[in-house]
Amino acid sequence: MTTIRYNPYDFAIHEDPYPTYALMREHAPLYRNDDLDFWALTRHADVEAAARNHKLYSNSYGVTLDLWSPNAKKRSSFISMDPPEHSHFRALISKGFTPRRVAELEPRIRDITRHHLANVLDRGTFDFVTDFAQAVPVDVISELIGVPAADRNRVLQLSNTSIEREDGSSDIPPAAVDATLQLLTYYGDLIAERRVHPADDLTSALIAADIDGERLSDSDIRAVVHLLGSAGNESTTKILANAWYQAARHPVERAKAWAGAIPQWVEETLRYDSSGQLVARYVNADATWYGTTIPAGSRLLLIFAAANRDPRVYADADQYNLDRYSPGHNSPPPLAFGTGPHFCLGAALARLETRIILEELAAVLHEDYDVGQPRRVHHGNLRGMASLPTTVKPR
Repeated sequence: MTTIRYNPYDFAIHEDPYPTYALMREHAPLYRNDDLDFWALTRHADVEAAARNHKLYSNSYGVTLDLWSPNAKKRSSFISMDPPEHSHFRALISKGFTPRRVAELEPRIRDITRHHLANVLDRGTFDFVTDFAQAVPVDVISELIGVPAADRNRVLQLSNTSIEREDGSSDIPPAAVDATLQLLTYYGDLIAERRVHPADDLTSALIAADIDGERLSDSDIRAVVHLLGSAGNESTTKILANAWYQAARHPVERAKAWAGAIPQWVEETLRYDSSGQLVARYVNADATWYGTTIPAGSRLLLIFAAANRDPRVYADADQYNLDRYSPGHNSPPPLAFGTGPHFCLGAALARLETRIILEELAAVLHEDYDVGQPRRVHHGNLRGMASLPTTVKPR
């Protein structure tokens, strides 16, 4: 009998979760962890079906085990709501992320990327994450929500601290709690400033908007801005570092990227090593999977990263292969940003930023770069790097 131990807060899992995911998919497609009191699904069809069924599998307690609460929406607003309430909030906020508005950001994203890239090109060796990759997304999302340039480094450091967790524990460390409270205070002050002096940013738009004749409260706006600010930084930064690291480990695929397959580089990284590993759901009624009943009131993890390596859906699923997203191939898009009504609102922006930044890197750097030992971010839902030494050569 195969013994499987899966704890999303285990630092060893963070180093490489994929062998454990494979065991879960094959031997425990419905996995149970008694110590942390959760169930988990890992097969692609199961994860996708559950993610689309918001009536049975709800966001109402939040999407992480460490912030699990019946009052989750007070902290994280629309991400902890279900339709139809969720739909009203999402429709409002999505005005800042329409396809046209996102596409219009491309020139500015390129300018920001080139500025930060110029700061490291002459050094040869630098930290890909701390010296470069995290700077671009934080500038982009800060401009969208209205964080002044002078405050961005502080906001970035607080955001990084707020997501760190301790080995094996779902408890939130005191430093992370303090960082989160400081961020919420900061965004509260920003909202107060924008009420007096509106600007052309998303915070001002949220203040001015109404939902069915009702205005958003300051606490709702603060929760939304906090969510967008944190997610806008964390998601893209981690996708970038994962792409850079995986291409270094797979030089044949790296050559394809340098030959022009940048969009495929983005998509295959999202599938092979997604920054968003999983989400939690509250089970509204008894649900049966594989002959076992998950009782109403349970906590269920949908492990998107495991689904993205399911060999039932992806040929040679454990191989990093950019060709699977080349024209003429029919690989399904990765579940990196979820699916269904809770599909990530910023997915198009994250894809655009990642593509542009990788294009700019490939344009000025030789493909034969090296990476050192990464230092992992430790969080139950996220996979990425806090540090990644790299050595490059200009073209």
